[in-house]
Order: sequence, then structure tokens, then C-alpha cells
Amino acid sequence: MVKETKYYDLLETQPDASESDLKKAYRKKALRLHPDKGGDPELFKEVTHAYEVLSDPQKRSIYDTRGEAGLSESGGMSGMDPQDLFSQLFGGGGFFGGGGSSRSQGPRKSKDLIHRVHVSLEDLYKGKTTKLALTRNIICPKCDGKGGKEGAVRPCGSCQGRGVRVTLRQMGPMIQQLQQPCDECSGTGEIINHRDKCKNCNARKVISEKKMLEVHIDKGMKGGQTITFSGESDQAPGVTPGDVIIVIEEKPHDRFKRNDNNLMTDVEIDLLTALGGGKFSIKHLDERALIVTIAPGEIVKQDDMKAVHGQGMPSQRHHELGDLYIKFSIKWPENIDPSKIHLLEEVLPPRRSLPKYPRGVHVEEVDMSDVDPRQERAMQEEAMDEDEGEPRVQCANQ
Repeated sequence: MVKETKYYDLLETQPDASESDLKKAYRKKALRLHPDKGGDPELFKEVTHAYEVLSDPQKRSIYDTRGEAGLSESGGMSGMDPQDLFSQLFGGGGFFGGGGSSRSQGPRKSKDLIHRVHVSLEDLYKGKTTKLALTRNIICPKCDGKGGKEGAVRPCGSCQGRGVRVTLRQMGPMIQQLQQPCDECSGTGEIINHRDKCKNCNARKVISEKKMLEVHIDKGMKGGQTITFSGESDQAPGVTPGDVIIVIEEKPHDRFKRNDNNLMTDVEIDLLTALGGGKFSIKHLDERALIVTIAPGEIVKQDDMKAVHGQGMPSQRHHELGDLYIKFSIKWPENIDPSKIHLLEEVLPPRRSLPKYPRGVHVEEVDMSDVDPRQERAMQEEAMDEDEGEPRVQCANQ
């Protein structure tokens, strides 16, 4: 039986785990905790140290029998840098896209610059070219990114060019390794005499540049799609420039709603057009107005939906047009001349006849009046409350 299980618990494995099981467990946990993936740096160091101990048969034997105190007594607490061990297993920090450790194999890449462009539905229908001004860093042309005269820049002696100083702190039987930015070089890893600094960039190696990009918004593009300008992000010595990524944001439209390559719009027509046919117009997203005909005898009801084929949005690749869907609402007249009602009776279906009630039912004629708007709202709100609430139970008096 092992003396302690802390290191096994950190790797989420058992004390009888094989060397292969330990390696799999560490890979899984380290990938999740790596700082480049937003993980906890301290927990990443602890997990890496645990694997370093348990993957060494001699250290594992000491830990199993005597715990961390035994490792400290035998000098087995130093270990290698967690990033070095991680790089050995995964082939360098480039696993995360080149954004992390200074020990990454291959060139690092600067961060991508993301810009959101708000585009109207009209522009997405017709296509548009717009200009985007951005400010980025470029390598100083005067010193060619060296920061000063040739040979003036030298590695910092205090941190050996790493940009950080490593200190050890003992906490009981544990020795904690701390990294802090080097004071001598301000974390750059390099030293340059003031008189030798490049006057153009003040030894920063880069300068700011304003650049204008032409953004071509193709017909049929959708919100969320991106346009990429490769290598147009910030430059830095020894770093591959990232990309400028334009994200399309579709503005809401006051008359149309978009569904993929289809459009939907609401149209109000008068009662006569709904019953007897007629024409209405729709201003489209370009310089056109569509005249739509309702044939005589075609009855359009409230909330009916019709389609006009080939009048929707263009597809992005082939510019094939979707459909335009029209949802109707009917505007009723405020009043009708009573002397003209006989004309309606000639074309509309006859009125529904009154039901015949059995004997004993007293039939009484009553008149209607308009409802006060405030009372109408109160009645509607009360009805909604009853629909949403628990059913009401009334007790009958006996």
C-alpha cells in the first residue's frame, strides 16, 4: 500500500496504474489545464510535477513508500520545467497554434485582429465594397526590427535572455518554483545601451502603421460569416503575422426578415382588395418595386401567406434567388353606408339564420355599445391572468 495518493489523485489515476496509463492520464489532464488553453498555471505545474515523479521508477518507488517527505530528503523534488516536459510529450507549444510557450517549435504567430462590420440587408442583397482603416504594428524599417545598431542588442545577463527570473520558495517539505519578469530587461530578455537605440522605434523594434483594407461583401453573405486578410495583423521580429478577420453582422431591417435565402414581409391590404382582387406594391432591396396582382375571385384571409418565387435573397456562390413570402393583414373599413349594404348582399354568402329555440326559452332583443379602451385592457389582462394561473374553485353556499 502506498503512503500517499496525492500525486495519483492529481492525475486522476490509481496507485497501481501502469506507465502507459500514467502517460495517458497526464496527457488528458495537461491538455485541459495548459495556460495557453486558459487553464490554471499553478495546477498545471502541480500535475506536471506529479507525472514527472511517477514516470520515474526510482522517484515513484520513494514516493510510494515514503511520500513527499521522502522525495525531499532524497533530493528528488527539483524536477524539470513543466513546459519542457509538456513539450517533450506533445512536440512543442505549437500544439496550441503557436500562441504559447517561448519553447515552441517553429515560428510563433501574432494574434489575429477581429473587426465586426455591420452591414444592411440591402448591401447583402446587392453586394458592396467598403473600406476599413486599421492601425497595426509593423517591423521598424530603419533598424529592421533589431531595436538599434547592428550588434548593439545583447541577451540580458540577469535572466540569460529568457525575460523571466526563476526563484525557489520552500513551503514545508515542498519547494515551489516562481517565475517573475526580469527587472533588468523589463521582461524582454535583451539589453541595449541608450545611445545605441533606434531613434525611429525607440528600441521597440516595431512602429504603428495605418492601413486601409478593401472589404468585398459578396451578394448573399450572411451574418456571422467572415472575410480573412491573411498576414495583415501585427508584425514582430521572429513572429509570423496573424490574420485580420472581418466578421459580418447583419443589421435588422424594418420591412423584411431573412430566413437563409428567403425573405418575409408583412403587407396590409384593404377589404375590397382581399375580397375582390387588385394590386399592391412592395419596395424591394434594390432599385425596384414589385407590383403584385391578386386575381378577382381569389379571397385573401387575415394572416394568409403567399409566395413570390425568385424574389428572395441571392445565394452567395451562384447568386440563385430564394423566394419572397408575404403575410397578409386586412384593413377593415371604419363604417359602411347602410344604403349600400344591399350591394354586399348580392355578392356575399347569405347571413347565418338565427337558431330556433324550444318553447319556454324567453327571447329578448338587446343592443351593443362600444367598450371603453381602459375597460377592454383590464378585461384582457384578467383573462390572461386566469389562463396562466391555477384554476379557481368556488364553493357553493348550501
